Amino acid sequence: MPFCYVASYQSGEDGVVDNGIKIFYRTYGHGPIKVLMIIGLAGTHDSWLPQIEGLTGTVIPNVDQLMAAVDHRDAAAELGGDGDDESGGVEVCAFDNRGMGRSSVPTKKSDYATTIMAKDAVALMDHLGWRKAHVFGHSMGAMISCKLAAMVPERVLSLALLNVTGGGYQCLPKLDRKTLSIAIRFLRAKTPEQRAAVDLDTHYSKEYLEEYVGPNTRRAILYQQYVRGISASGMQSNCGFDGQINACWMHKMSRKELELICSAGFLISVIHGRHDIIAQLYYARKLAEKLNPVARMVELHGGHLVSHERTEEVNQALVELIQASEKKMNPYDWTNIHKKNSGSAVISFKPNFEGGSKLSFMIYILEKLHVFVLYFFSLFVLAFEYLRRGLKSLKPVKVGPALTCSI
Repeated sequence: MPFCYVASYQSGEDGVVDNGIKIFYRTYGHGPIKVLMIIGLAGTHDSWLPQIEGLTGTVIPNVDQLMAAVDHRDAAAELGGDGDDESGGVEVCAFDNRGMGRSSVPTKKSDYATTIMAKDAVALMDHLGWRKAHVFGHSMGAMISCKLAAMVPERVLSLALLNVTGGGYQCLPKLDRKTLSIAIRFLRAKTPEQRAAVDLDTHYSKEYLEEYVGPNTRRAILYQQYVRGISASGMQSNCGFDGQINACWMHKMSRKELELICSAGFLISVIHGRHDIIAQLYYARKLAEKLNPVARMVELHGGHLVSHERTEEVNQALVELIQASEKKMNPYDWTNIHKKNSGSAVISFKPNFEGGSKLSFMIYILEKLHVFVLYFFSLFVLAFEYLRRGLKSLKPVKVGPALTCSI
């Protein structure tokens, strides 16, 4: 099994904290261009398969191709070739974050943080012998990617942030009846079937799920695929789920960290689905603005798992990012922030109360009120979950039949 033992590539306090932690990974394709893919909350490495196939042309892990590669080289040698032409090829590594899949599941919440998981990813790069790589992250994985980029900017060739937010209250979904229902269903899901049903509503736009592919809707087709996938990998443990939720909630990028990323000079793509109910588009736009002038905003018609819903467009955006980085494109030629083009236009709103602008003042107040409401909504959801678990842990005392004493 391909595992990276984190402590082997860390020293000092990090080595003590992460002693025994192992990260399960897979590599795909061959070539000088290295791409590290970091998945999000409750996701496993194979969530990246549509992008892996788009970049490498295969979804078969390299370890499974080893014997086939030997046979290929032998055949090529007989034909007078070396069978190892990797010019311009791409090698991808995708892995399970701690707390999910086949990777270790620490029991303490303090062992989960985007900074800690970014160090896991750096250890994996060291394990693979990759000095530099293009780093692509989705959702929580994009938060981890941001931390990695700020931690070791010299090792990042480019950065793709899919369906990302700034963490904390920004991770909370839109406050309406639909998303509240989804949140409660998600917390209550105990079987692969229950989890699959809620995942579909979480990951995809309603329009996409209702489309027919032959006689069946995408919802019916994807439901069966999700049940099989969750059954194969297993439901995420409570320790892993709580830990990863804690990592998202505690995540925050400081101004210094954002400045380190911008000053490093590598190009960034912020890719987001317009109908994402989990990671709201507004916060992705704000992050892209903070990463100006090295960032490009790519908005697509899709939900939280836009990488599956709009595979071709996402893959094209990733290829363009790699190509622009390899060509060392000027950031000002790359970015589309504050300007209109064929992609998208991002307009930064800054409240200006001079001149008695009542509209600006009202918009500003509403924005702050929205944050305030989301904060208390998050407290309600967390309190509800802890109360539910607390009540579940209380078991009634069994009382047997009364004893009679003879005097």
